[in-house]
Amino acid sequence: MASILGAALVVLSVGILGGYVWFKKAAQHNLRTASEKAKQILAKAETEAQANLKAVAIESKEQLFRSKRALEKEIAHRRVDLDRIEKKVQRREEMLDNKFELLEKRDRSLINKEQQIEDKLRDLEARHKEVEEVKKTELRKYEEISGMTVEQAKQNLLDAIESEVRQDAALLIRRVENETKDMAEKKARQIITLAIQRCSTDQVSESTVSVVNLPNEEMKGRIIGREGRNIRALEAATGCNIIVDDTPEAVVLSCFDPLRREVARLTLQKLISDGRIHPARVEEIVEKTEKALLEQLTEMGERVAFDAGVHNIHPELIKLLGRLKYRTSYGQNVLQHVIEVANLCQVMASELRVDEQLAKRAGLLHDIGKAVSYEMEGTHAMIGAELAKKYNESPAIVHAIAAHHQEVEMKTIIAVLVQAADAISAARPGARRETLESYIKRLEKLEEIASSFEGVEKSYAIQAGREIRIMVEPDKISDLECVKLARDITKKIESELEYPGQIKVTVLRETRTIEYAR
Repeated sequence: MASILGAALVVLSVGILGGYVWFKKAAQHNLRTASEKAKQILAKAETEAQANLKAVAIESKEQLFRSKRALEKEIAHRRVDLDRIEKKVQRREEMLDNKFELLEKRDRSLINKEQQIEDKLRDLEARHKEVEEVKKTELRKYEEISGMTVEQAKQNLLDAIESEVRQDAALLIRRVENETKDMAEKKARQIITLAIQRCSTDQVSESTVSVVNLPNEEMKGRIIGREGRNIRALEAATGCNIIVDDTPEAVVLSCFDPLRREVARLTLQKLISDGRIHPARVEEIVEKTEKALLEQLTEMGERVAFDAGVHNIHPELIKLLGRLKYRTSYGQNVLQHVIEVANLCQVMASELRVDEQLAKRAGLLHDIGKAVSYEMEGTHAMIGAELAKKYNESPAIVHAIAAHHQEVEMKTIIAVLVQAADAISAARPGARRETLESYIKRLEKLEEIASSFEGVEKSYAIQAGREIRIMVEPDKISDLECVKLARDITKKIESELEYPGQIKVTVLRETRTIEYAR
């Protein structure tokens, strides 16, 4: 075994040595081969590089030659352009030289003209001084002849011109008024007359007292109660004064609020029919009556809106509309008034071909603020506009309500129609009631306004204050100035006086000629 292992080692050693020798010889052979190939490659590369250098040199020379030829051509073109530009510049220089010569000639001529103008100005100044002297001399002569200074003459001329302008203004005013009246008055009169004829309604004047009939005289004692406790309870619960006097079988209720007066009347009638009258019963009946009356007012508002053909009104506005039945203004029932205004608006709107339903709705709601005006601050027109806006009425309705007393500027035809219908309803004879004292004060104020103008001799308020006639001094006021005077008085009446309807202003000028035969 050991001999085999030793033989194997010898063989292996011999093999390794033989392999090493063979590998060394092969490596040397490969090295020689690679060296020869490298020499060949270097020689080939050197040959190719020289060939390429020659080709590049040749191409560079050709490109340089082409660039040189192109540059020479461009230089030749530039020279041609420069020659052309040089010739153009020469021509312009020649033209400028000619222009300079012309300008020098003009300057010399202008200098000569300026000298001539200065000479003429000196002559004109001298002549102007002469004219001024002559003018002053003439003015002195005229002043001596006329006895007036220049300022006085100017003032007289201005006064004459002012008088003439006044007359022209009066003529213009008269002409414009006549043209406007010719076109508008006839149509307006027809529309308003037709509306009044078609919508004439009865007006009942409300009072501040109501009378309750009694079945017998003994009922008065029961109403008064022991030591007056029943009547005090009635007055405290209703807010009305109950007057028990010598009037047979009747009790008088007095209150400025028609709604409270109606509650008191219905309460008293129920107590009389029931027979049980004591303070607790009074309070119970008053509470029930108020509820029943509010329901009646809602039904009244719905019925009025239905009869008028105005639909989709907010329920709160319906309640306020019904409350107008127990609201009066200058003795005129407001509910009847708004119904009449709605009808008038519809008729006039149909004649003018505008929205009839919108006009009628605005007329029906225009005084809705009067139903709550004692509970809120402000005028009834502005309160009504706020309520209409709150309950989703259209902007046109809100504007018409706010503008029907000219508290805001009217911007729509509907607003104008509501204002006109309101004035017509209020101005009809018997529609309103005013005290004798306020009536006399209004007449005196009318005459005072007219008499405050210069040239007015006398003034008379007639036709229950619906017309004022003014007599003027004929020496101070001409016929044309009467037109302007009437207009000025009208404007002052509109700005200082409150009145229903309209007031006619008539200015009279009379010239009398008196001679005596002897």
